[in-house]
Amino acid sequence: MGKRPQDVKAVGGELLARAAEGAERHRKADVTLRFVDPDGQPLEGLDVRVEQLTHDFLFGCIVFSLVRRREATSPRQDDAFKQRFLGLFNFAVFPFYWAGYEPTQGMTGWEPMLPVLEWCHANGVAAKGHPLTWSVPSGMPGWLEGMDVEVSEELLRARIRNVVRGFAGGIDVWDVVNEAVHVPTWRKAMTAQWGQQPWRLSDEDAIPQIADYVEMAFRCAHEANPQAHLLLNEYGIIAGREDREMFVRLVRELNDRGTPIGGLGVQAHEPRQDWYPPQATLDTFDALAELGYPVHVTEFIPQSGGKPIEGGWREGTWDEETQADFAEQFFRLAFGHPAARSINWWGLSDNSIWLPGGGLVDERMRPKPVYERLRKLIHEEWKTRLNVLSDEDGRVAFRGFCGGYRVTVAPPRGAAGQWDVKVRRDEANSRTFTLGI
Repeated sequence: MGKRPQDVKAVGGELLARAAEGAERHRKADVTLRFVDPDGQPLEGLDVRVEQLTHDFLFGCIVFSLVRRREATSPRQDDAFKQRFLGLFNFAVFPFYWAGYEPTQGMTGWEPMLPVLEWCHANGVAAKGHPLTWSVPSGMPGWLEGMDVEVSEELLRARIRNVVRGFAGGIDVWDVVNEAVHVPTWRKAMTAQWGQQPWRLSDEDAIPQIADYVEMAFRCAHEANPQAHLLLNEYGIIAGREDREMFVRLVRELNDRGTPIGGLGVQAHEPRQDWYPPQATLDTFDALAELGYPVHVTEFIPQSGGKPIEGGWREGTWDEETQADFAEQFFRLAFGHPAARSINWWGLSDNSIWLPGGGLVDERMRPKPVYERLRKLIHEEWKTRLNVLSDEDGRVAFRGFCGGYRVTVAPPRGAAGQWDVKVRRDEANSRTFTLGI
Protein backbone atom coordinates (compact mmCIF):
# COMPACT_ATOMS: atom_id res chain seq x y z
CA MET A 1 0.00 0.00 0.00
CA GLY A 2 1.44 3.40 -1.01
CA LYS A 3 1.94 6.32 1.33
CA ARG A 4 -0.97 8.70 1.82
CA PRO A 5 -0.41 12.27 0.53
CA GLN A 6 0.12 13.64 4.04
CA ASP A 7 2.64 10.86 4.74
CA VAL A 8 4.51 11.68 1.54
CA LYS A 9 4.63 15.34 2.51
CA ALA A 10 5.87 14.50 5.98
CA VAL A 11 8.62 12.22 4.67
CA GLY A 12 9.71 14.84 2.15
CA GLY A 13 9.70 17.54 4.81
CA GLU A 14 11.81 15.46 7.18
CA LEU A 15 14.43 14.77 4.50
CA LEU A 16 14.49 18.42 3.42
CA ALA A 17 15.05 19.46 7.04
CA ARG A 18 17.99 17.07 7.18
CA ALA A 19 19.26 18.54 3.90
CA ALA A 20 19.10 22.04 5.39
CA GLU A 21 21.15 20.84 8.35
CA GLY A 22 23.60 19.27 5.92
CA ALA A 23 23.95 22.52 3.99
CA GLU A 24 24.72 24.35 7.23
CA ARG A 25 27.30 21.75 8.21
CA HIS A 26 28.92 20.92 4.87
CA ARG A 27 28.55 24.08 2.75
CA LYS A 28 29.59 26.63 5.33
CA ALA A 29 32.77 27.43 7.22
CA ASP A 30 33.66 29.57 10.25
CA VAL A 31 35.32 32.88 9.41
CA THR A 32 37.17 35.35 11.62
CA LEU A 33 38.24 38.75 10.30
CA ARG A 34 40.35 41.09 12.42
CA PHE A 35 41.00 44.77 11.73
CA VAL A 36 43.97 46.64 13.17
CA ASP A 37 45.70 49.98 12.71
CA PRO A 38 49.31 50.30 11.43
CA ASP A 39 50.56 49.75 14.99
CA GLY A 40 48.66 46.48 15.29
CA GLN A 41 46.04 47.86 17.66
CA PRO A 42 42.49 46.54 17.26
CA LEU A 43 39.91 48.79 15.63
CA GLU A 44 36.57 48.61 17.42
CA GLY A 45 33.28 49.78 15.99
CA LEU A 46 34.14 49.51 12.30
CA ASP A 47 31.17 49.18 9.97
CA VAL A 48 32.01 45.94 8.14
CA ARG A 49 30.06 44.73 5.11
CA VAL A 50 30.54 41.10 4.10
CA GLU A 51 29.14 40.10 0.72
CA GLN A 52 29.49 36.69 -0.92
CA LEU A 53 30.12 37.03 -4.65
CA THR A 54 30.75 33.44 -5.79
CA HIS A 55 30.03 29.84 -4.81
CA ASP A 56 32.48 26.98 -4.46
CA PHE A 57 29.63 24.60 -5.26
CA LEU A 58 29.15 24.35 -9.02
CA PHE A 59 25.73 25.19 -10.44
CA GLY A 60 25.88 24.51 -14.16
CA CYS A 61 24.14 24.28 -17.51
CA ILE A 62 25.07 23.33 -21.07
CA VAL A 63 26.23 26.08 -23.45
CA PHE A 64 25.88 24.03 -26.62
CA SER A 65 23.87 26.68 -28.48
CA LEU A 66 26.64 29.25 -27.99
CA VAL A 67 29.22 26.87 -29.45
CA ARG A 68 27.08 25.46 -32.26
CA ARG A 69 26.23 28.68 -34.02
CA ARG A 70 23.71 26.92 -36.27
CA GLU A 71 21.44 26.57 -33.23
CA ALA A 72 21.49 30.29 -32.40
CA THR A 73 19.17 32.56 -34.36
CA SER A 74 20.91 35.88 -33.70
CA PRO A 75 23.62 37.63 -31.64
CA ARG A 76 20.79 39.25 -29.70
CA GLN A 77 19.53 35.83 -28.65
CA ASP A 78 23.08 34.88 -27.65
CA ASP A 79 23.21 37.96 -25.44
CA ALA A 80 19.90 37.03 -23.84
CA PHE A 81 21.18 33.49 -23.28
CA LYS A 82 24.32 34.79 -21.59
CA GLN A 83 22.36 37.14 -19.36
CA ARG A 84 20.02 34.40 -18.16
CA PHE A 85 22.90 31.95 -17.78
CA LEU A 86 24.90 34.29 -15.54
CA GLY A 87 21.78 34.98 -13.51
CA LEU A 88 22.06 31.44 -12.14
CA PHE A 89 25.20 29.57 -13.06
CA ASN A 90 28.96 29.40 -12.48
CA PHE A 91 29.65 26.21 -14.46
CA ALA A 92 29.31 25.61 -18.23
CA VAL A 93 29.25 22.30 -20.11
CA PHE A 94 30.80 22.25 -23.62
CA PRO A 95 29.90 19.68 -26.34
CA PHE A 96 32.66 17.27 -27.36
CA TYR A 97 30.65 14.48 -29.00
CA TRP A 98 33.25 13.00 -31.34
CA ALA A 99 30.95 12.63 -34.37
CA GLY A 100 30.12 16.33 -34.27
CA TYR A 101 33.50 17.55 -33.07
CA GLU A 102 35.42 15.76 -35.84
CA PRO A 103 32.94 14.91 -38.64
CA THR A 104 35.84 14.72 -41.11
CA GLN A 105 39.00 13.00 -39.93
CA GLY A 106 41.57 15.57 -38.87
CA MET A 107 39.12 18.51 -39.01
CA THR A 108 38.24 19.17 -35.37
CA GLY A 109 35.82 21.74 -34.00
CA TRP A 110 38.04 23.43 -31.42
CA GLU A 111 37.83 26.95 -32.82
CA PRO A 112 34.13 27.73 -31.99
CA MET A 113 34.86 26.78 -28.39
CA LEU A 114 37.37 29.58 -27.82
CA PRO A 115 35.18 32.72 -27.71
CA VAL A 116 32.70 30.93 -25.44
CA LEU A 117 35.54 29.84 -23.17
CA GLU A 118 36.86 33.40 -23.06
CA TRP A 119 33.41 34.62 -22.05
CA CYS A 120 33.25 31.98 -19.32
CA HIS A 121 36.63 32.89 -17.88
CA ALA A 122 35.87 36.62 -18.02
CA ASN A 123 32.75 35.97 -15.91
CA GLY A 124 34.18 33.49 -13.41
CA VAL A 125 32.44 30.48 -14.97
CA ALA A 126 34.26 27.13 -14.77
CA ALA A 127 34.07 24.79 -17.78
CA LYS A 128 33.52 21.08 -18.35
CA GLY A 129 33.81 19.01 -21.54
CA HIS A 130 31.24 16.31 -22.35
CA PRO A 131 31.92 13.55 -23.32
CA LEU A 132 35.35 12.27 -24.34
CA THR A 133 34.19 8.72 -24.98
CA TRP A 134 30.72 7.40 -25.78
CA SER A 135 30.36 4.24 -27.87
CA VAL A 136 27.13 5.20 -29.65
CA PRO A 137 26.74 6.88 -33.07
CA SER A 138 27.10 10.47 -31.76
CA GLY A 139 30.35 9.43 -30.12
CA MET A 140 31.69 7.49 -33.11
CA PRO A 141 32.31 9.52 -36.29
CA GLY A 142 31.21 7.83 -39.52
CA TRP A 143 34.73 7.73 -40.91
CA LEU A 144 35.52 5.01 -38.37
CA GLU A 145 33.14 2.60 -40.12
CA GLY A 146 34.88 -0.56 -41.29
CA MET A 147 38.15 0.38 -39.62
CA ASP A 148 40.27 -2.22 -37.87
CA VAL A 149 39.38 -2.27 -34.16
CA GLU A 150 42.96 -1.80 -32.98
CA VAL A 151 43.43 1.19 -35.28
CA SER A 152 40.17 2.75 -34.07
CA GLU A 153 41.24 2.28 -30.45
CA GLU A 154 44.54 4.03 -31.12
CA LEU A 155 42.66 6.90 -32.75
CA LEU A 156 40.37 7.07 -29.72
CA ARG A 157 43.40 7.30 -27.43
CA ALA A 158 44.85 10.06 -29.59
CA ARG A 159 41.54 11.93 -29.59
CA ILE A 160 41.36 11.85 -25.78
CA ARG A 161 44.97 12.98 -25.33
CA ASN A 162 44.75 15.73 -27.92
CA VAL A 163 41.50 17.20 -26.63
CA VAL A 164 42.39 17.09 -22.93
CA ARG A 165 45.91 18.39 -23.46
CA GLY A 166 44.80 21.03 -25.92
CA PHE A 167 42.18 22.50 -23.59
CA ALA A 168 44.21 22.14 -20.35
CA GLY A 169 43.86 25.27 -18.28
CA GLY A 170 40.65 26.22 -20.08
CA ILE A 171 38.65 23.04 -19.50
CA ASP A 172 39.88 20.95 -16.59
CA VAL A 173 36.74 18.93 -15.82
CA TRP A 174 35.71 16.12 -18.17
CA ASP A 175 33.04 13.48 -18.49
CA VAL A 176 35.55 10.89 -19.67
CA VAL A 177 33.30 7.89 -20.35
CA ASN A 178 29.56 8.25 -20.82
CA GLU A 179 27.07 5.54 -19.82
CA ALA A 180 29.57 2.70 -19.59
CA VAL A 181 27.12 0.19 -18.09
CA HIS A 182 24.33 0.97 -20.57
CA VAL A 183 26.16 1.00 -23.91
CA PRO A 184 28.61 -1.47 -25.44
CA THR A 185 32.32 -1.25 -24.94
CA TRP A 186 34.29 0.42 -27.71
CA ARG A 187 35.53 -2.90 -29.05
CA LYS A 188 32.05 -4.45 -29.06
CA ALA A 189 30.54 -1.41 -30.79
CA MET A 190 33.24 -1.42 -33.48
CA THR A 191 32.76 -5.10 -34.25
CA ALA A 192 28.94 -4.94 -34.45
CA GLN A 193 27.00 -3.93 -37.54
CA TRP A 194 27.67 -0.21 -37.91
CA GLY A 195 24.91 1.97 -36.44
CA GLN A 196 23.14 -1.03 -34.90
CA GLN A 197 25.29 -1.60 -31.84
CA PRO A 198 24.08 -4.00 -29.15
CA TRP A 199 22.75 -1.65 -26.51
CA ARG A 200 23.96 -3.14 -23.28
CA LEU A 201 26.35 -5.48 -21.53
CA SER A 202 24.56 -6.42 -18.32
CA ASP A 203 25.89 -9.70 -16.99
CA GLU A 204 28.49 -10.05 -14.25
CA ASP A 205 31.15 -11.22 -16.70
CA ALA A 206 30.82 -7.93 -18.57
CA ILE A 207 32.37 -5.86 -15.76
CA PRO A 208 36.01 -6.70 -16.63
CA GLN A 209 35.35 -5.91 -20.31
CA ILE A 210 33.77 -2.58 -19.46
CA ALA A 211 36.57 -1.81 -17.01
CA ASP A 212 39.23 -2.42 -19.69
CA TYR A 213 37.59 0.17 -21.93
CA VAL A 214 36.97 2.71 -19.16
CA GLU A 215 40.43 2.34 -17.62
CA MET A 216 42.08 2.99 -20.98
CA ALA A 217 40.13 6.22 -21.46
CA PHE A 218 40.84 7.53 -17.96
CA ARG A 219 44.56 6.78 -18.17
CA CYS A 220 44.81 8.62 -21.49
CA ALA A 221 42.99 11.66 -20.07
CA HIS A 222 45.08 11.67 -16.89
CA GLU A 223 48.29 11.40 -18.86
CA ALA A 224 47.25 14.39 -20.97
CA ASN A 225 46.39 16.57 -17.95
CA PRO A 226 47.23 15.16 -14.50
CA GLN A 227 45.45 18.12 -12.87
CA ALA A 228 42.12 17.48 -14.60
CA HIS A 229 39.05 16.34 -12.63
CA LEU A 230 37.88 13.21 -14.48
CA LEU A 231 34.32 11.89 -14.17
CA LEU A 232 32.62 8.59 -14.93
CA ASN A 233 29.07 9.47 -16.01
CA GLU A 234 26.03 7.17 -15.83
CA TYR A 235 22.23 7.22 -16.00
CA GLY A 236 19.45 5.19 -14.44
CA ILE A 237 21.19 4.81 -11.10
CA ILE A 238 18.68 6.77 -9.00
CA ALA A 239 15.54 4.94 -10.11
CA GLY A 240 17.14 1.59 -10.95
CA ARG A 241 18.69 -0.41 -8.14
CA GLU A 242 20.16 -3.01 -10.53
CA ASP A 243 21.75 -0.26 -12.63
CA ARG A 244 23.19 1.36 -9.51
CA GLU A 245 24.57 -1.94 -8.24
CA MET A 246 26.23 -2.64 -11.58
CA PHE A 247 27.72 0.85 -11.64
CA VAL A 248 29.07 0.35 -8.11
CA ARG A 249 30.62 -2.98 -9.14
CA LEU A 250 32.28 -1.29 -12.09
CA VAL A 251 33.70 1.50 -9.92
CA ARG A 252 35.06 -1.03 -7.42
CA GLU A 253 36.76 -2.94 -10.22
CA LEU A 254 38.29 0.32 -11.47
CA ASN A 255 39.41 1.15 -7.94
CA ASP A 256 41.19 -2.19 -7.71
CA ARG A 257 43.06 -1.27 -10.90
CA GLY A 258 44.08 2.15 -9.61
CA THR A 259 42.15 3.97 -12.33
CA PRO A 260 42.56 7.77 -11.94
CA ILE A 261 38.87 8.61 -11.45
CA GLY A 262 38.16 12.00 -9.88
CA GLY A 263 34.40 11.83 -9.42
CA LEU A 264 31.18 10.03 -10.27
CA GLY A 265 28.50 11.56 -12.50
CA VAL A 266 24.77 11.00 -11.99
CA GLN A 267 22.40 11.64 -14.88
CA ALA A 268 19.17 12.55 -13.09
CA HIS A 269 16.69 12.27 -15.95
CA GLU A 270 15.95 8.58 -16.42
CA PRO A 271 13.15 7.54 -16.47
CA ARG A 272 12.35 10.89 -18.02
CA GLN A 273 8.97 11.50 -16.37
CA ASP A 274 9.96 10.35 -12.88
CA TRP A 275 9.78 12.48 -9.78
CA TYR A 276 12.41 10.61 -7.82
CA PRO A 277 11.45 9.77 -4.24
CA PRO A 278 13.72 11.90 -2.02
CA GLN A 279 14.99 8.82 -0.21
CA ALA A 280 16.04 7.19 -3.50
CA THR A 281 18.06 10.29 -4.36
CA LEU A 282 19.81 10.27 -0.99
CA ASP A 283 20.38 6.50 -1.13
CA THR A 284 22.15 6.99 -4.47
CA PHE A 285 24.36 9.77 -3.14
CA ASP A 286 25.17 7.65 -0.07
CA ALA A 287 26.05 4.58 -2.13
CA LEU A 288 28.40 6.54 -4.40
CA ALA A 289 29.93 8.46 -1.50
CA GLU A 290 30.86 5.14 0.14
CA LEU A 291 33.12 4.53 -2.86
CA GLY A 292 35.19 7.54 -1.81
CA TYR A 293 34.43 9.94 -4.67
CA PRO A 294 32.66 13.28 -4.97
CA VAL A 295 29.31 13.11 -6.75
CA HIS A 296 28.32 15.35 -9.66
CA VAL A 297 24.72 15.59 -10.90
CA THR A 298 25.72 15.87 -14.54
CA GLU A 299 22.35 15.99 -16.32
CA PHE A 300 19.13 17.22 -14.72
CA ILE A 301 16.09 18.31 -16.76
CA PRO A 302 12.59 17.95 -15.27
CA GLN A 303 9.97 18.85 -17.85
CA SER A 304 6.96 21.18 -17.94
CA GLY A 305 5.15 19.93 -21.04
CA GLY A 306 2.04 18.34 -19.54
CA LYS A 307 3.06 14.69 -19.30
CA PRO A 308 1.98 12.63 -16.28
CA ILE A 309 4.33 12.51 -13.31
CA GLU A 310 5.70 9.02 -12.74
CA GLY A 311 8.02 7.43 -10.18
CA GLY A 312 5.49 6.60 -7.48
CA TRP A 313 6.22 9.45 -5.07
CA ARG A 314 3.98 12.24 -6.32
CA GLU A 315 1.03 12.25 -8.69
CA GLY A 316 -0.11 14.89 -11.13
CA THR A 317 1.16 16.50 -14.31
CA TRP A 318 4.48 17.98 -15.28
CA ASP A 319 3.75 21.68 -15.65
CA GLU A 320 5.78 24.78 -14.82
CA GLU A 321 4.89 24.68 -11.13
CA THR A 322 5.63 20.99 -10.61
CA GLN A 323 8.86 21.43 -12.57
CA ALA A 324 9.84 24.17 -10.11
CA ASP A 325 8.76 22.11 -7.08
CA PHE A 326 10.80 19.07 -8.09
CA ALA A 327 13.83 21.15 -9.03
CA GLU A 328 13.82 22.92 -5.69
CA GLN A 329 13.46 19.65 -3.80
CA PHE A 330 16.25 17.99 -5.75
CA PHE A 331 18.62 20.96 -5.46
CA ARG A 332 18.06 21.13 -1.71
CA LEU A 333 18.76 17.42 -1.29
CA ALA A 334 21.94 17.60 -3.37
CA PHE A 335 23.26 20.81 -1.81
CA GLY A 336 22.78 19.33 1.64
CA HIS A 337 24.68 16.11 0.87
CA PRO A 338 28.40 16.19 1.72
CA ALA A 339 29.45 14.20 -1.36
CA ALA A 340 27.75 16.45 -3.94
CA ARG A 341 29.94 18.93 -5.84
CA SER A 342 27.84 20.13 -8.78
CA ILE A 343 24.42 20.13 -10.46
CA ASN A 344 24.06 20.67 -14.21
CA TRP A 345 20.79 21.58 -15.87
CA TRP A 346 20.55 20.05 -19.35
CA GLY A 347 19.33 23.03 -21.36
CA LEU A 348 18.63 26.66 -20.50
CA SER A 349 15.88 27.59 -22.96
CA ASP A 350 12.80 25.84 -24.33
CA ASN A 351 13.88 27.30 -27.68
CA SER A 352 16.63 24.68 -27.99
CA ILE A 353 16.03 21.82 -25.59
CA TRP A 354 16.54 18.07 -25.42
CA LEU A 355 13.25 17.27 -23.65
CA PRO A 356 10.25 19.50 -24.50
CA GLY A 357 9.48 21.94 -21.70
CA GLY A 358 12.73 21.16 -19.91
CA GLY A 359 14.16 24.67 -20.04
CA LEU A 360 14.49 27.18 -17.25
CA VAL A 361 13.32 29.98 -19.54
CA ASP A 362 10.78 29.87 -22.37
CA GLU A 363 11.35 30.24 -26.11
CA ARG A 364 11.59 34.04 -25.73
CA MET A 365 14.10 33.78 -22.87
CA ARG A 366 11.52 34.77 -20.26
CA PRO A 367 12.15 33.12 -16.86
CA LYS A 368 9.83 30.29 -15.93
CA PRO A 369 8.91 29.69 -12.26
CA VAL A 370 11.79 27.21 -11.93
CA TYR A 371 14.32 29.89 -12.90
CA GLU A 372 13.11 32.26 -10.20
CA ARG A 373 12.91 29.45 -7.64
CA LEU A 374 16.51 28.45 -8.25
CA ARG A 375 17.71 32.05 -8.35
CA LYS A 376 16.33 32.61 -4.88
CA LEU A 377 18.01 29.45 -3.61
CA ILE A 378 21.41 29.97 -5.20
CA HIS A 379 21.78 33.73 -4.90
CA GLU A 380 19.69 34.58 -1.86
CA GLU A 381 19.20 31.71 0.58
CA TRP A 382 22.59 30.10 -0.14
CA LYS A 383 24.68 33.27 -0.18
CA THR A 384 26.01 35.02 2.90
CA ARG A 385 25.63 38.77 3.31
CA LEU A 386 25.88 40.75 6.52
CA ASN A 387 26.68 44.13 8.03
CA VAL A 388 28.27 44.06 11.45
CA LEU A 389 30.43 46.19 13.75
CA SER A 390 33.87 44.98 14.78
CA ASP A 391 34.15 44.12 18.48
CA GLU A 392 36.59 45.47 21.05
CA ASP A 393 39.32 43.19 19.71
CA GLY A 394 38.67 44.41 16.15
CA ARG A 395 37.07 41.13 15.19
CA VAL A 396 34.12 40.07 13.08
CA ALA A 397 33.18 36.39 13.29
CA PHE A 398 30.54 34.59 11.24
CA ARG A 399 29.69 31.31 9.55
CA GLY A 400 29.26 31.62 5.79
CA PHE A 401 28.80 29.60 2.64
CA CYS A 402 32.06 28.63 0.95
CA GLY A 403 33.11 30.81 -1.94
CA GLY A 404 34.51 34.22 -2.81
CA TYR A 405 33.68 37.29 -0.72
CA ARG A 406 34.20 41.02 -0.77
CA VAL A 407 34.82 42.65 2.59
CA THR A 408 34.28 46.39 2.77
CA VAL A 409 35.01 48.61 5.76
CA ALA A 410 33.75 52.15 6.24
CA PRO A 411 35.57 53.37 9.37
CA PRO A 412 34.29 56.37 11.28
CA ARG A 413 37.32 58.27 10.08
CA GLY A 414 39.83 57.91 7.26
CA ALA A 415 39.52 56.00 3.99
CA ALA A 416 37.49 52.85 3.52
CA GLY A 417 39.16 49.49 2.91
CA GLN A 418 38.11 46.70 0.59
CA TRP A 419 39.46 43.16 0.24
CA ASP A 420 38.58 39.97 -1.60
CA VAL A 421 38.49 36.92 0.65
CA LYS A 422 38.12 33.21 -0.09
CA VAL A 423 36.14 31.11 2.40
CA ARG A 424 37.04 27.45 2.14
CA ARG A 425 35.63 24.34 3.71
CA ASP A 426 37.75 22.71 6.44
CA GLU A 427 40.08 25.73 6.78
CA ALA A 428 40.60 28.24 9.58
CA ASN A 429 39.56 31.18 7.35
CA SER A 430 41.21 33.69 9.65
CA ARG A 431 42.44 36.97 8.19
CA THR A 432 43.87 40.21 9.61
CA PHE A 433 43.58 43.51 7.74
CA THR A 434 45.42 46.74 8.45
CA LEU A 435 43.73 50.08 7.94
CA GLY A 436 45.76 53.25 7.74
CA ILE A 437 43.59 55.45 9.94
